[in-house]
Amino acid sequence: MHVLESVVGKLNSLIWGFGIPAGDQVIPLVVVLLLGTGVFLTLRLGFVQVRRLGHGFAVTSGRYDDPNEPGDVPHFQALTTALSATVGIGNIAGVAIAIHWGGPGALFWMWVTALLGMAVKYTEVTLAQRYRDVDPDGSKKQGKVSGGPMYYIERGLGPRWRWMAILFAGMLGFTAFLTGNAVQANTVADTLRTTFALPAWVTGLVTSALVGAVILGGISRIGRVTAILAPVMAGIYGIGALWIIVANIGQLVPSLGLILREAMNPTAGVAGTGIGAILMTMMWGVKRGLFSNEAGQGSAPIAHAAAKTDEPVSEGVVALLEPFIDTLVICTMTGLVVIMTGVWKERLPTELMMKGGDSSYVVMDERGHRHDASAPAEIRIADGRALAAGPDAPRYAWHEVAIDEFFTDAALTQRFSGVLRPTEGQAVAADGTSYTSLHGLAVENGAPLTMNAFSHGLPGQWGRYVVVVSVLLFAISTAISWCYYGDRCANYLFGPRAIQPYRMVYVLMHFFGSVVSLSVVWEMGDIALGLVIVPNLIALVLLSGQVKEMTDSYFRRKPWLENAVVHKKLKSADHGK
Repeated sequence: MHVLESVVGKLNSLIWGFGIPAGDQVIPLVVVLLLGTGVFLTLRLGFVQVRRLGHGFAVTSGRYDDPNEPGDVPHFQALTTALSATVGIGNIAGVAIAIHWGGPGALFWMWVTALLGMAVKYTEVTLAQRYRDVDPDGSKKQGKVSGGPMYYIERGLGPRWRWMAILFAGMLGFTAFLTGNAVQANTVADTLRTTFALPAWVTGLVTSALVGAVILGGISRIGRVTAILAPVMAGIYGIGALWIIVANIGQLVPSLGLILREAMNPTAGVAGTGIGAILMTMMWGVKRGLFSNEAGQGSAPIAHAAAKTDEPVSEGVVALLEPFIDTLVICTMTGLVVIMTGVWKERLPTELMMKGGDSSYVVMDERGHRHDASAPAEIRIADGRALAAGPDAPRYAWHEVAIDEFFTDAALTQRFSGVLRPTEGQAVAADGTSYTSLHGLAVENGAPLTMNAFSHGLPGQWGRYVVVVSVLLFAISTAISWCYYGDRCANYLFGPRAIQPYRMVYVLMHFFGSVVSLSVVWEMGDIALGLVIVPNLIALVLLSGQVKEMTDSYFRRKPWLENAVVHKKLKSADHGK
């Protein structure tokens, strides 16, 4: 496991550390590409995310639906399938991770990513509808429609670009195993272990069985299940978050002010971003914003391509709702709850594993910047505190934050004296007693951090259970939807015969995600994210002229008016029956 952690960490640093030098830091190329493409498309399409959002709500309502148009599912089910993938762990754990690493200012950069991402998502979904593959003989189980970036790269840019379409499909199929699947399983396991001390492998078996029961039934079953899950889970979580915000309404304006100040001049990153480390704050906001709303990643267009319509733009405007609902609404509520309750910097009594778990080793430099460090041979502890061993000596950390004091009991009354031996996974006391774990005050991260915020904000145990239920629903619905994304990639690369085998491997990867560490599975997801968006963004820029032409034509012709008449007639006929 340590070898895996080392390899994953180096790959993550390579992908997210490669970019444009800025002083002693680097602006990741992935961040530049994502934000740059968002700005370009926003300007070229005339701020479509602002001007056409209302029309997107109207189309989603179903008033313009024509069931005789080609596709697998109605507009609403296409949106809920995509939302079930985007509204997920990123809204609960991802926001908490962004604040943990980047401070409250990271939430501002999540907003920027979402606003620009709306134009990106509109573009990729419109193109996915235009260049999708419709098979009239397809089954309900396998789906009649296949679409996504691999199709608009090959068909929109031409056969010479097929290599990039194949590259994208392969990477997204791999990404589905991680960001849409293993990360979800990991967060559920982490939450249930923290709350009920349930072993990760037990959680993994149960959630794998639930996910498998749905995805093996195909897109029709996926669409029906997500149409129920998405509104229910968003409602439960949203009501709980709004309750806390209203109950602490006096903290709302100060919290918003803190977010804006910290976005431009960070001072409060718990995990050691350091004073003035704006690029670190920006990077974590963009990373978690991208993970949350998936704009530019090329995943959601696969779900939207299945919508029943013959007007690509009509589904493009529906896609505008995704980043709006996901990040600007739900992620904002999570961020405000975490910040307003103050738990993001609170240290809680925690069992500290000497090996594995969320333990690590860090060095803090004179500017307050945190650096990863290799585990030392030993760390000497006297009366609970590490003995000074030089400014560059590695310190034991939990969730990447150094621990100040160590105790042998959960009540934190018996201070530990002795030696920590990381390679052996033991702490040996002065009297010779060995411990595989100690106790101390540590900060939380991920879903447990959000759970602490809800526990502070809601009476009794309601906060904990709202988050537990939300994590379970969000994770399962996301894993279900992402399997559809992955099997469309398998279908593009290898044909329909590859779909069922892909789904079976997907279920196994769900179990794998539940038993590995939090940091490893999230870093693996970030690696996949950083790789998969590049070919998609290139295609979006090159094909943006087509999207502008389709947009101008659609709003000039107003085809939805004719669909409204058809919809009314069909509705009247149904009432007559």
